Amino acid sequence: MIRLRLAEQLAEKAFQEKRRIEWKEVSESTGIHRTTLSKMLNVQGYNATLENLDRLCRYFQCPVGDLATYVADDDKEK
Repeated sequence: MIRLRLAEQLAEKAFQEKRRIEWKEVSESTGIHRTTLSKMLNVQGYNATLENLDRLCRYFQCPVGDLATYVADDDKEK
């Protein structure tokens, strides 16, 4: 399964910029609806589009591998 690492990226960006960043700001900057971001954050196995991943990579200035990681089926239960 692919696990999205949005919360980690947001925390890293906030740390680097030394300020609090709200998901509303991410939504406004990327054009991704807040409901979609919420689903990407909270729904296990959410099927994110490549367009949304591209927008998030641009916002966080990171490769897609920093936004998503593979978790083997055996590991997801842990």
